[in-house]
Amino acid sequence: MLQMLLIFTMLIPSSSVYDYSIKTIDGKEVKLSDFKGKTLVLVNTASKCGFTKQYKDLQALHEQHGDQLVIIGFPSDNFGGQELDENEDIQAFCEENYGVTFILSEKVDVKGDKATPLFKYLTSAPNSDFTGDIKWNFEKFVINPNGQLVHRFRSAVSPSDQEFLTTVLPK
Repeated sequence: MLQMLLIFTMLIPSSSVYDYSIKTIDGKEVKLSDFKGKTLVLVNTASKCGFTKQYKDLQALHEQHGDQLVIIGFPSDNFGGQELDENEDIQAFCEENYGVTFILSEKVDVKGDKATPLFKYLTSAPNSDFTGDIKWNFEKFVINPNGQLVHRFRSAVSPSDQEFLTTVLPK
């Protein structure tokens, strides 16, 4: 009976971003539910991309609004082989070049059959405005303090753009 319940539970899609946990780049497990009440910005990243400079703006947001906003970067090599191979190298690159202190996950897949369950959820969320594969590095998913996906910004929208800031910062 317990085995059937476990199988059934695995078949039910998650209904909230708070149902997911991530493993950080240094191996710690973090539950996204720990961030209830804060805006989340979940962004797939890469160290050797034309958009990599967005790390600077993400870090500035983290420093200025970290009490209200949680930024999590998800290093991924799904686009053009633009991510370093090892988590340690990614972490060192981010710290040395951009002073990154916001949360980074371990290197993950964000699209295709090997995509993490979190990114499968984000790209198929109930709101059809946000469905579909990630097209490139530095796509940003904004989750409101109630755990709802409220916006998806494509790579070309910088974290310093007014459109982005208006969405993520409290009024």
